[in-house]
Amino acid sequence: MLPQSQSSSLQRLNHVEQMIVRAVNLSGTVMEELGNATGPRTEGVAGHCREFMLAMKEIQTTLREEIKSACEYRPFEKCDYSARIANEICCKKVEYVLEKLDAMQKNIEECSTTS
Repeated sequence: MLPQSQSSSLQRLNHVEQMIVRAVNLSGTVMEELGNATGPRTEGVAGHCREFMLAMKEIQTTLREEIKSACEYRPFEKCDYSARIANEICCKKVEYVLEKLDAMQKNIEECSTTS
């Protein structure tokens, strides 16, 4: 099952698809009206054109929001990989420094016992 955000995003995109189909149908209806032998009905053409333009506006707005949402999506935002690696590197550095300090301590002890 999809997470809620993906599900709603897919639903919005599905709605956009349906609106595009509706807009194409409206444009076909206007073309039929314009090709009518008795002449186009001005009110009908104007109504269909108005509905078409509103659909285009809604399609554009929804797609803009979906694109913005997709650009803000950060799949690895909660990933702690870099923090873990940085921590491991720091631990290795501390181990290296401790080894060097132990070696220095050993050298100091050897020098003090021989003198």
